[in-house]
Amino acid sequence: MNETIQNEDWMWVVIQDPEADAQIVGQRDDEKDLSFIPTFLRKEEAFQCLNFLVRQPGRKYEPQAIIYEDLVRYASENNLLIFLLNGEGRVLRNIRV
Repeated sequence: MNETIQNEDWMWVVIQDPEADAQIVGQRDDEKDLSFIPTFLRKEEAFQCLNFLVRQPGRKYEPQAIIYEDLVRYASENNLLIFLLNGEGRVLRNIRV
């Protein structure tokens, strides 16, 4: 995957509790001591990967689009990496912010 992602490109992330107190879903890799936001190029991939993400029971989750520039700002402010994933949950690219 060698595509360049531009600041104005739309990306897909998973949102927890989208109707009330919405939050971008992050994930934690304790083995590597990393916290990251799973990110997708296509909505379908985000839906496919929902089953691979750690989720809290009783919460609602849904993919939503976000401008890449806003995603980078959010990740930077919250000390998170951005991992571009495919629908099977495989990391395509690790984006350091």
